[in-house]
Order: sequence, then structure tokens, then C-alpha cells
Amino acid sequence: MTSENPVSRALMPVAKGLALVAGYLLLGLALLITVEILLRRFMNFSLQGGDELGGYVLAILAAFGFSYALLERAHTRVEIVVERVGSRTRSVLNLVSAWCIALMACFIAWRSYAALAESIEFHALSGTPLMTPLWQPQSVWFAGLVFFAVTASAVAVHSTVLIFRDRARLNRFYGTKSLEEIIEEEKVPTTEFAEVSR
Repeated sequence: MTSENPVSRALMPVAKGLALVAGYLLLGLALLITVEILLRRFMNFSLQGGDELGGYVLAILAAFGFSYALLERAHTRVEIVVERVGSRTRSVLNLVSAWCIALMACFIAWRSYAALAESIEFHALSGTPLMTPLWQPQSVWFAGLVFFAVTASAVAVHSTVLIFRDRARLNRFYGTKSLEEIIEEEKVPTTEFAEVSR
């Protein structure tokens, strides 16, 4: 379906790349925490700053993952209502949902810029032994949120076009996933499984 959806086709490669970076950051954080625990347990020594770095990683992880989750239609929705209405009403609800996410994403990006600009203006440092210049992690976080705002806005605009041209595609591209789609995604092709098992 990604190949059919022009928004996903254009933005998914970047979203996947950012999600992959976020995954590696999370893996690095897990390793850092493991080393920290072992050093404290056996050598009575701490690396210092692990909790601070963990906070930065989680903020960046969320910002980088938002776009991928949106394009994968993985954000939480109240499906109990959507499943019980007709296709026409569902397309309107999907359009409203797309615009709500876009407006929220733009607002968050705008406010995150205000936080970043303030940190740059006042040369803010973290109140920890690392004394990290806050603009550094905030810049990465801000970049992820800007990409989310761009992605969400593209989805909203495309949804608006589709509501006049093809409501079925609007529901297929930006509605909740059907049970069949979820099952299909979980299937591992036999050829891929055979290659992995070798």
C-alpha cells in the first residue's frame, strides 16, 4: 500500500531511517544502563550522566518515531466508534483525525523551537555533572518534531484532496488498519524465513 500512497512513498524512507536511528539510540542506552549497573554492583563506581542521556534519548526517540507511526497508521485510535459507522462518515472522521494530528504536530514543533531558541539565547546548560549545552540534544529533538509536522501536514492535505476525489482511498491510506491488514503484516514470507534460517 505504501507504493500506492504518494505521501508514504515520498516520506517513508526518511521516517524509516529516523526510526532506525532511534532504535539504535535506544539499544545504546540499554547497553549504557547495563554497564552502569555492573560498575555500581561490582566496582562501586558510576559513569555519571546516564539518567541525563537517557532523558535525551527518550525525547529524541519519541520525536523520531512519531512520523513512522503516523505513516504506518500505528497511532492509537478509538476503533469502537469508527468500525460502527458508514464509509462516508468514516472518511470524514479520518480527515478530522488527520487535521487534528497536523495541527498538534505544528504546535509542538513551534513550541519546541521556542525552547531551543531560549536555550541558545541564554547558553543554558543541564544541571548535572555533564553540564551539557541544552541546545545540542534539543536541536536533534526539534528536527524530529519538524519532520513530524511536515509529515502530518502532508497527510492532512492529501486527506483533504482524497475526500473530494476518492473516499475509499482516504479510508484505506489513513484509516485504522483492518484485521486482514494486521494479519498480512505479521506473516513472514516462506522464502524470507528460509533465508534467515540458513
